[in-house]
Amino acid sequence: MACGPASPEAKAPPPHAHHGHSPGHHGHAGGQHGQGPLVHRFGEAAEWSKEFDNPERDAWQKPAEIVALLQISPGMKVADIGAGTGYFEPHLSRAAGPSGKVLALDVEDGMVRHMQERMTRENLTNVAVAKVPFEDPQLPAGGVDRVLIVDTWHHISGREAYAAKLFAGLAPGGFVAVVDFTPEAKHGPPVEHRVPAEQTRKELASSGLTAEIATETLPEQYVVIGRKPAK
Repeated sequence: MACGPASPEAKAPPPHAHHGHSPGHHGHAGGQHGQGPLVHRFGEAAEWSKEFDNPERDAWQKPAEIVALLQISPGMKVADIGAGTGYFEPHLSRAAGPSGKVLALDVEDGMVRHMQERMTRENLTNVAVAKVPFEDPQLPAGGVDRVLIVDTWHHISGREAYAAKLFAGLAPGGFVAVVDFTPEAKHGPPVEHRVPAEQTRKELASSGLTAEIATETLPEQYVVIGRKPAK
C-alpha cells in the first residue's frame, strides 16, 4: 500500500507520504518507469516527524492548495493514504468538519502509533487512524468521498490493481488526488523511481476512473485527479 511522505531530498530517502502521509512503503513503477518499486521503511516516526512536519515543507508542499483541490464539503469522508506522521490531518480535519470523517491510513506501526498520539494531543476527534496492508487501503465499499495520496504513489507495488481498489472504495462522484514528484523536482525520491504524471493518469484511468492532470502551482509536484462516475 501507499506509504507516507517521501523524503524531501533529491537522493535515496534516509515514504506515504505522507502525507500524506505514509511510508514503510513499498513502491512500484508499474514496470514502465525507472528501476521499478522503491522499497523504503519509515519506522522511526519521531525522527521522520522532524522532516515531514518541518514548517519549511509548507512552502513546496502547499497543503492548503492541495486541500482546496479536493473540494471537501463538511460531512464528507476523506481517506489519507500514506498518512505518515499526520502532516495533512489538521487540514483535512478542518475541511471535513465535525460531521465528517478522516481516515488516516499507513502501513507502519510506528507511524500509526505516532498519529494516534498526535490526533489525541491535537484533539482531532474526527480523525480515525488505522494500519493497512501494503497492497490494500481497505476502504469501505463505496464509502469514501475523497482519497488523498501524497508523496506515496511511487512506493506502491501493483498500482493498476491498487487503483481498482480505490475505485471500489470511492462513492459515486468521489475522487482520488495523487500528489507526487515531477522528474525535475529538487525534493523526492531518486529520479529513476519517480512516476511521471501521465503514467499516473493512465494507471488511475485503468480502473475506470476519469483521470486528468490538474492545474496547480506546486513547485515540485504534480496532481492527478481520478474521478469515479456519478452513476
